[in-house]
This record gives sequence, C-alpha cells and structure tokens, in this order.
Amino acid sequence: MFITSAFAQTAPAAGGDMMSSLTSMAPLVLMFVVLYFVMIRPQMKKQKEQRNMLAALAKGDEVATSGGVLGKITKLGDSLLSVEIASGVEVQVQRSAVVQVLPKGTIK
Repeated sequence: MFITSAFAQTAPAAGGDMMSSLTSMAPLVLMFVVLYFVMIRPQMKKQKEQRNMLAALAKGDEVATSGGVLGKITKLGDSLLSVEIASGVEVQVQRSAVVQVLPKGTIK
C-alpha cells in the first residue's frame, strides 16, 4: 500500500562515448599547457642562462656571490673559484655560488 516497486536502471553501454571522455579531459590538458608556458619553460630558460654564465667565467671577471660578496676572480677550478674581495684577501667559493658577473670596473 505505501511501498512502491523499485526498478533497476540499465547500465550505460560499454565503450561509452569517445567524445565525452575527450571533453572531460580537455580542461586538464589545457591546464598543463598553461602551466608549461607560464612556469616550466621560463624556469628552464633561466637555468640554461645560469649554466652558460658559470661556464663562461674567466680570470679577472668581477662577480657577485649568493652571499652578497663582491670580488674579482683570481683562480679558476672545476668547482671552486678564488675571489679577491680586498687587496691581498682571497676567499674560495663554489662556482654555483656566483649569481652575477658584474661589468668591468664596478669594484674599485
């Protein structure tokens, strides 16, 4: 009297609609493309510029380190540099600590 009959629904066909699955993935693909052009690509370009700058270091270049120390390169090694920070005062820093090559004559 108060209870109604329950009928089962039919399941969707196996294989589904190919267009609906592509449409549901479109926002995800679009987000990845935007992420690549906004974040990943510029970061890779910056890393390449940094790598080229470190490879091109030469004796006599004036550099700034990540610690804020300014000096002139006196000796080059594979992973270490000797940097003269004052007359007669040399420190050794890692190559990766160099963040910028300064224009000649910046340090007096």
